[in-house]
Amino acid sequence: QVQLVESGGGLVQAGGSLRLSCAASGRTFSSYAMGWFRQAPGKEREFVCAIGRSSGSTAYADSVKGRFTISRDNAKNTVYLQMNSLKPADTAVYYCAAYNEEYYSFTYYTSASRVYEYWGQGTQVTVSS
Repeated sequence: QVQLVESGGGLVQAGGSLRLSCAASGRTFSSYAMGWFRQAPGKEREFVCAIGRSSGSTAYADSVKGRFTISRDNAKNTVYLQMNSLKPADTAVYYCAAYNEEYYSFTYYTSASRVYEYWGQGTQVTVSS
């Protein structure tokens, strides 16, 4: 079992920055690929970005490329999401999630929410115009 706890959400003006953190506990963190998803009111949950278990692989949704950066610190069992140049369209609840990369190829499955076994409770990000 893996427990995930997000933090760092809040209210920010357009053009501003926020850094989300996701602290993991439980089984070996370094075995898991980590992803961030978000869900805006009235919309489906969507993939934001992900990072492989060794940090060598990353993937981003087109909507956040060049603005968001995902990273991880396996020694601290934590994954981060640095969000810059925020837009009102980025307003959503952001969820951290994890899946065992031994079962699913990062290249082909990392954006698919169905492969993620563990989810955090979410943190609200609100970007005002």
